[in-house]
Amino acid sequence: MLTFIIIYAVILVALGAFIGRRAKSASDFFVAGRNFNSGLLFTTLIAANLGAGSTVGVTALAYQHGLSAWWWIGSAGIGSMILAFIVGPRIWRISREHNFYTLSDYLDERYSKFFSGVISLMMSVGTLALFAGQLLGIAWILEVVANVPKTEGVIAGAIVTTLYFAAGGLLSSAIVNITEVAVILSGFIAALPYVWNYAGGFEAVHAAVSSESYFDFFGMGSSAIIGYIVMLVPSFFISPGLIGKVFAAKNERAIKIGTAMNGIVQLVFAVIPVLIGMCAYSCFPDLSRADLALPTAMKNMMPFYAASIALAAIFAAEVSTADTVLYMLAGSLVNDLYRRFINPNISDKKLLWSSRITSLICGIIGVFLALRLESIISALTIFYSLMSVSLSAPLIFGLFTKRASNFGAVLSAVLGVSLTVYMTFGGFGGGIVIAGVRLNASTCGIILSFIVMSLSLLKHR
Repeated sequence: MLTFIIIYAVILVALGAFIGRRAKSASDFFVAGRNFNSGLLFTTLIAANLGAGSTVGVTALAYQHGLSAWWWIGSAGIGSMILAFIVGPRIWRISREHNFYTLSDYLDERYSKFFSGVISLMMSVGTLALFAGQLLGIAWILEVVANVPKTEGVIAGAIVTTLYFAAGGLLSSAIVNITEVAVILSGFIAALPYVWNYAGGFEAVHAAVSSESYFDFFGMGSSAIIGYIVMLVPSFFISPGLIGKVFAAKNERAIKIGTAMNGIVQLVFAVIPVLIGMCAYSCFPDLSRADLALPTAMKNMMPFYAASIALAAIFAAEVSTADTVLYMLAGSLVNDLYRRFINPNISDKKLLWSSRITSLICGIIGVFLALRLESIISALTIFYSLMSVSLSAPLIFGLFTKRASNFGAVLSAVLGVSLTVYMTFGGFGGGIVIAGVRLNASTCGIILSFIVMSLSLLKHR
């Protein structure tokens, strides 16, 4: 199995390097020449969205909580539909008019250089945590398949991802993503029947688990589910990485069709890792950590040839999302911070090479961070919380009302993030109860940011 994954990784790097030779400008690197049709936009979006959180992470949640783990990917799918029909077309028109490369370019134009800089800096920190989460997913796969230690697994994942992405940025990753999506979807679709039969079907799984809430669509509890909805739905229509891919679309029709297809596939795909996690728990209830549930199921509950394809699918999922994360980091650090604040007269060629070098450096930093994080979900929660709390209100209000101000945007982001951090580390980590519903830290932060942004409109009537 390890040999199969190594061969697959070599193919990805070689393909990325080959395509990367076509990246001659910063426009090619960041927005792929603005020439994505609906099919290419679909593959690069779904490859980005089916990563460590949607595979290893959700299977781990299902291993622990059962059917209600669906809400993680389900919330992402809902957010993707909002991106397809509401946010995406509107912000694409603006990006086309002003030749924007990144979301921060829009924030700079709509609000101020200060606001876009603060957001870019904060997103860089959160995005490094997201990248580390993808590397953890790759490490768990290699640990189960070939007893590769966590450190070596993390390093191997970083090498594969950074090499093919740094070669050509979005242009390389979009073409490589076609291969990855084919492997991801075919591998998981093929895996489910084998895992289900190995576990003995619904009755056997039900008999092995004593808790009825395990089979309840809302069994995780209202607090957790509301937290996922509030945190993840906005994340998938305000994410700098996803909006950057939308900027690469050739027209609005490509955005609506490609992004909606991505959302539909997420909503349907969500069932697969959930059922695999439940089956894994019924057969292997004593795993040392829940993050091992998916690779364990793939290795032990399937015949060799099917397991090899399935494990390659997991590997593809983690790598495909990791390259999107590097894309976000390169955009934030090079285009949004370095070019905007330090060297505004940088040439197009130097901007391209600076982006490649930054991607490699971020790959190294991601390795060190991954070795210090406990789980994939914890890594992803850091990123999604920071992004949703700071960006949701300013982006939505900025797109749909002219009265949204820089003062309101800055204040909503600062107060929202401050409340989230205070609740997380100040003794309110379990959230607060309002009207009988427990709201976690990030949910409270997002609500406060929308309230502050709404009140700021009154000042500019």
